Amino acid sequence: MASTRPVESALDLLSRRWALRIVWELRRSTLAFSELRERTGISPSVLSARLGDLADAGVVEQDPGRRYRLSGRGRELSRVLYELNRWAEKHEAGRAQD
Repeated sequence: MASTRPVESALDLLSRRWALRIVWELRRSTLAFSELRERTGISPSVLSARLGDLADAGVVEQDPGRRYRLSGRGRELSRVLYELNRWAEKHEAGRAQD
C-alpha cells in the first residue's frame, strides 16, 4: 500500500538501508561514487540503488562531473540530521544510565 501522508513517504525513503548515511556523507562535500563507497563500505549495487532512490526523491543530484551532492531538499534534510547528531552526542554518555 502506497503512503499517502508526506511523513509516511519520507519515512519510507529514509528508512531504506544506507539512505541517511549517504545524506550524512554528502552534507559537507560533493563526492564521486567511489568516494562514497570508500567512506561507507556500501556494496556498489546497494549504493547505486540508494542514490537512485534519493535522486528520484530530489534529495541528491549529480553535478556535470557526475559527482553526487545534496540538492536544496537534501540540504534541508541534512539540518535535521545535524539535530539528530546533537541528540545522539548528548545522550550517548548517559545511555547506560537511562
